[in-house]
Amino acid sequence: MTQSPTPISDSPDDRSAWLPEGLLPAERVALDLPAGSKKKALEEIARLLVAPGRPPGADQIYEKILERERLGSTALGRGLALPHARIGGLRNPRGALLRLAEAVDFEARDGEPVDLVFGLLVPEQAEQAHLDLLARLARLFSDTSLTTTIRNAASVSEILALLNPPAAEDESADHRR
Repeated sequence: MTQSPTPISDSPDDRSAWLPEGLLPAERVALDLPAGSKKKALEEIARLLVAPGRPPGADQIYEKILERERLGSTALGRGLALPHARIGGLRNPRGALLRLAEAVDFEARDGEPVDLVFGLLVPEQAEQAHLDLLARLARLFSDTSLTTTIRNAASVSEILALLNPPAAEDESADHRR
């Protein structure tokens, strides 16, 4: 049995307790994939970060993520990695979440293999926004109860309910009641 979705903060108005709106749609979440290696996990996260019909493609995304990864592992510890890159051709940040069937070595400082991979792309010119978003994601995923719940979630919709802000209710619906 999983926990009911709640924000990671005691304050329901604390927007930092959620992912930014639109960052992680359902089609960019994959559960229990058998990656087998860091390379395969990065290839899969690059594939998830593609927006159909819009550049950049998976190969370009993979190369940018790999370029960043060569500077040092993006593993945060406790089984979580946050591969990221700034890339041309984007207007808005894109996120993707990959839950691996089995953890893989990601050269983490704590030595723990990684089973949760959150990939992030931001527009090339968005230097400060990139850093701010990385910091926000690191804070969010530092919550061990959240990562445990993600690991145990039965579905993509369960994970999205944990990470994405609740949809604003349609005010016109209130007037029809």
